[in-house]
Amino acid sequence: MSKAITFSTYGAPEVLRLSEVTTPEPGPGQVRIRVRAASVNPLDIKIRSGLMAKAAPARFPVVPGLDAAGVVDAVGEGADAAVGDEVLGAAVGGSYGEYALLDRPVAKPRALPWEVAASLVTVGRTAFRVLWQLEVRAGQTLLVHGAGGSVGTVAVQLAAARGLDVVGTVGEHDIERVTALGATAVHYGDGWVERVRAAAPQGVDAVLDASGAGVLADSVALTGDSDHVITIADMSAAQHGVRFSAGSADPADDSLPQLVRLAAAGELALPVWRAYPLDEAATAHGDLEARRNRGKVVLLP
Repeated sequence: MSKAITFSTYGAPEVLRLSEVTTPEPGPGQVRIRVRAASVNPLDIKIRSGLMAKAAPARFPVVPGLDAAGVVDAVGEGADAAVGDEVLGAAVGGSYGEYALLDRPVAKPRALPWEVAASLVTVGRTAFRVLWQLEVRAGQTLLVHGAGGSVGTVAVQLAAARGLDVVGTVGEHDIERVTALGATAVHYGDGWVERVRAAAPQGVDAVLDASGAGVLADSVALTGDSDHVITIADMSAAQHGVRFSAGSADPADDSLPQLVRLAAAGELALPVWRAYPLDEAATAHGDLEARRNRGKVVLLP
């Protein structure tokens, strides 16, 4: 037996409880890790609150969490890792616990802090996937809504490194940071369209909406084609003819080792706002849900 965070009903952060659970055993191709850090993602909140109940009904009790980093302590048949390896990856069956299972572990360089390693998985692969889906190329102009968030932060850096001109809508507190990442940062809110046009007089070729702030109609108008706009946060996408990007795509499946190398080399920054003990998962969810964070939120079992 081991400890993990579970919930047995949908609801507010308070439904999260530290519980005794059966320690998971790795299946073929899997590894079990002693978790050193687990990332808290917005999707965790949607699942816990019941917003995803129709699309993916929960089988209670649920151990939440999508991403983890830790030390391998057991391996399944054919697993691509050995006991003692430091790895990160997407968790199977939840990551908010002392132990987690990973299907496709990626080696963690010693230079990469545990908190960053766990934080990089979902947001990094999401940013990589959406840039691939938008088919953007050097010399084009990309608009990123929510450029100060974790997915936006990674997308800005990846796009700038590929030679794109990047404009990002952000809050006042993120102007300097996002500018330093290689984007032209402009304030979100009323008047954002005019500010974007002033920042990109050459026009906007593609838009990534990571904000879900009701910007799709104007974004389509800016690009002139709904095919050039993708959202990961606005459930009204279909009403605007816009793609809602979720899940995985083949190129993104192979992106995590690339992202890890960039982060370990200092070429990709992903700020971690706060690390909480495992038994403070409800507080971590509350802070993320209230958008108090200025970077990734992680749990440390």
